[in-house]
Amino acid sequence: MGAVDDDAIRALVTRLARPHPSGGDVIERAAILAEGADLAAVIAWITAHAGIPEARVAAAPRHGLHGRLNDSGGAEPRTPLRYVLPAGALA
Repeated sequence: MGAVDDDAIRALVTRLARPHPSGGDVIERAAILAEGADLAAVIAWITAHAGIPEARVAAAPRHGLHGRLNDSGGAEPRTPLRYVLPAGALA
């Protein structure tokens, strides 16, 4: 990744990021996609700057017959919805 790409991605992430309760910044995967940016390049930049996918909160267990029959146990991998950058990563 060249310096021009790095600067362009940094500008994009800085513009789309919002404050996170951890003190860092969070960026929505949907916002990156809506920009039409190269998702793989942006996520690679985020992870290269100590960004991590935000952990999803586990859904409450479903009770009753249909809840047990339709429960997949959470085994399927899920695409992260948001990425969290540590404080100062965009400075």
